[in-house]
Amino acid sequence: MKTKVKTIVISIFVCALASCSKYGNVMLNYPAPPLKVLPPDIHYMAVINRTMPPLESKKNWGTLLGKIWEGKILGSDKLASDDAIKGVFDKINGWRGLSIVIPSQTRYVGTGTNQTPEPMGWDLVKQICDSNRADVLLVLEMFDQRSNLVGNVINTGINMLEHGGGMPSGIGMVRVNVTCFWRLYDPFQKRIIDEYETSNFVDFNNGGGVVPMPPPNGLQQVARAAGVEYIQRFLPSFYRVSRTMYKRGRGKRQQFLAAFRHSEVADWQGALPIWQQLAQNCRRVNAGRACLDIAVAYEVLGDINEAMKWASKGYEDYRNKICRDYRNTLAYRLKLGY
Repeated sequence: MKTKVKTIVISIFVCALASCSKYGNVMLNYPAPPLKVLPPDIHYMAVINRTMPPLESKKNWGTLLGKIWEGKILGSDKLASDDAIKGVFDKINGWRGLSIVIPSQTRYVGTGTNQTPEPMGWDLVKQICDSNRADVLLVLEMFDQRSNLVGNVINTGINMLEHGGGMPSGIGMVRVNVTCFWRLYDPFQKRIIDEYETSNFVDFNNGGGVVPMPPPNGLQQVARAAGVEYIQRFLPSFYRVSRTMYKRGRGKRQQFLAAFRHSEVADWQGALPIWQQLAQNCRRVNAGRACLDIAVAYEVLGDINEAMKWASKGYEDYRNKICRDYRNTLAYRLKLGY
């Protein structure tokens, strides 16, 4: 079920299109629905980390050599994958009554590689949810980090052998990539609600040293960003839109400019009485312009119905075509439920 999102104006500023123009613009954030909608009956979500390698692979020297060759930072996957879980917790815990539950056992054995494991058995999923009183189970199924560090070192060495010279001052930028795969299980209906892969990276160098070292907590930060990226799909987002308004009128220059200055500092309540007086006491052109400015002010203040009323008045009573187009934009927004 889609959740209804109120308008949230994060930053509002008004800028003139040109110093001599009769138009100004207001920029605001327009709400957009989440990419993925959680079922409305979900209130508790357990989260676990299923990326631990099988016991035998920990003793496999060939596996360690493989990790070095792939450019992995040895021993870091375990801690960094936990940070991906923290990213989920920090971003969505408490949102609209949703609570994230961290079980006493958070780490489970998976493939320990960049291969995604088969889905968990439903008996285990239900056991984890029941023991933690959770409605669903979110599982980090795969966590893989690798870098081009080894490749850069090898290429630097080959270049030294071919062209001679001493040890270079540095080997260039190093990139660490983090890939995660997530599954969201519903144990009661025995269905997988969501599957999704995230990919994040961090670039670093050490200021010209021969062997770049990652910044402190750099891998943990990019892992946390992977958790945030995943769970944001269930949250509403925003994109920027521009609204045209008038800052000048015919023979009423000072009044329009005074109201416009109020809007420049987001004092919409201070601007409204000036525009309302212009709409009531002026002839067609200025009254239509004032109606548009009033409509924009009410949208910024979150009253879409009042904004539509003034936009309609500006076109129906004063034949302002910008009011007509703006009214249609507001009607479409109401149709979407935002």
